[in-house]
Amino acid sequence: MTASIVLLVVLLVAIGSVAVLIRPQRASTFEFYLAGRRIGVVTNACAICGDYFSAASFLGVAAAVYASGLDGMWYATGFAAGFVPVLLFIAAPMRRFGEFSIPDFLGRRLDSHSVRITSVVIVQMIILAYLVPQAVASGITWELFVGYGLAGLSPYATGVLLSTAAIMLMVALGGMRGTTWTQAMQFLLLLAIFVWLAIVVIGAGFSYPNAVAELSEQPLANPDRAGAGWHLEPVTNQLDPDAPAYFGEPGGQYGQLGQFALIVSLAMGTAGLPHVMNRYFTSPTGTAARMTTVWVLALAGLFYVLAVLLGTAARSVIRDMSSEVAWLDELTTGGILRVPEHALLVLGQIFGGRAGLGLIAMGALIAVLSTIAGLLLASASSWGHDIYERHINPHATQRQALWAGRAAVAVVAVLSAVLALGVRPESLAGQFPSIVATMVTWAFVLAGSALTPVFILAIWWRGTTGPGAAAGMITGAVVAVSMCAAGVLFGDAGYGELLLTPTIVSAPCGAVVTIAVSLATRPPENLPEIWVRLHGTAADRRALTLARLTMIGIGRRKGEGR
Repeated sequence: MTASIVLLVVLLVAIGSVAVLIRPQRASTFEFYLAGRRIGVVTNACAICGDYFSAASFLGVAAAVYASGLDGMWYATGFAAGFVPVLLFIAAPMRRFGEFSIPDFLGRRLDSHSVRITSVVIVQMIILAYLVPQAVASGITWELFVGYGLAGLSPYATGVLLSTAAIMLMVALGGMRGTTWTQAMQFLLLLAIFVWLAIVVIGAGFSYPNAVAELSEQPLANPDRAGAGWHLEPVTNQLDPDAPAYFGEPGGQYGQLGQFALIVSLAMGTAGLPHVMNRYFTSPTGTAARMTTVWVLALAGLFYVLAVLLGTAARSVIRDMSSEVAWLDELTTGGILRVPEHALLVLGQIFGGRAGLGLIAMGALIAVLSTIAGLLLASASSWGHDIYERHINPHATQRQALWAGRAAVAVVAVLSAVLALGVRPESLAGQFPSIVATMVTWAFVLAGSALTPVFILAIWWRGTTGPGAAAGMITGAVVAVSMCAAGVLFGDAGYGELLLTPTIVSAPCGAVVTIAVSLATRPPENLPEIWVRLHGTAADRRALTLARLTMIGIGRRKGEGR
């Protein structure tokens, strides 16, 4: 156990050292939030992957496949497909407009303070919804890897608090530049761990087609707590309740409507994730932003293929070895893991012993730390830049603005840790295929309902107005949160799967309200200039800048003539 803690300490110290050593030397919000807009395409793509491939991707996708078979692949499909609308509709125009953050972009595009403040609130809600499952995953990893707590805390609570505190310090010290390089390196290490485990599993004789066929010979069943003990409970076939569910067939978790709703929620939600979209503001140009997305799509495809393969391998290998390996008795019922998020961790220990478990645990913590870093930085940007500098203290010095951002990092980190401590993964394992992936999906739902429709309309429809966007964001958020809450409370009733992933309802509601209110209000007066910034060529933007400078010069000469 001591060696486990030493390994984690070395990891945290190495990550923190990189962040501090390459932190910006000039104390400015431009460097802290945007790294001077000097991040290259491949580096930014790897950093976005480090941001995006969170615990939900590293542990959650494999866990969802482990628990529900083919239906778990919808998570991988939706997560990977999420960057297609970003590539087609958002990345380049948003970067060409050139602001600090999502609220800054919307506030300036629509010339509205109310939109800026509304979007700050929405952004913070999304960040919290995304932060909590990352902290939950760190607690699960510590609990299995280390096995005991510090200072009288439970192992789960220790993992939550240590990971949150460590990454909070890294972000506060390193800013965007330090965070970018650490996230890029973390992603490459994460991918290397996946590749290693896949090679080891396949080298041991695992065959994906054979495993799926073998696992589908018997109906799908998962552990369920009943009274003081555990027992295997058959999984209901959501496509045909009168027939059993099988690992290699759809229906293990979602019906037709649920499958479609999940993919739409994940695909639309990506375009509204603050920690991902803020990275595009660091690209040098709009073209660089678009090429970055192409790289991300390629890397995402590789990553999720490996996640699906390993989730399937875990279901097959752990079941076959549960009767031979004594320590699996504490984690399984009938050869099936009680907590699906343990799948990759246990697979690592089976094939690599304690060192293999340590490597997978390190990968899980890397995924958690990397994503938490991006989320905290996005939170700092929206509070420090969009609220403190714009409204609370417009005459703030660069030093004051930086400290406001760092204070926001600390507050949001503490709040997310407190919320994560209230989650009990084992008690929720029977309700969802992966509690981590499911909780992250709720963040995607909120982002895809409140922000993505407004993004697309603001970028591509000239008639979008500030009041319309604010009303649309509020409507999308209220409908999404209300339906998700109803889904948790009444998940087994009728349309429960739609209630848990309601973007196909809440996003159109937000879009319709945005359009209706915009038609009744006036768009910004400088709309032609805004449109050139969004969609014009480099030559168009230079001509616009030259014309603006010329008009300023003429105005000054007229003033001097008086």
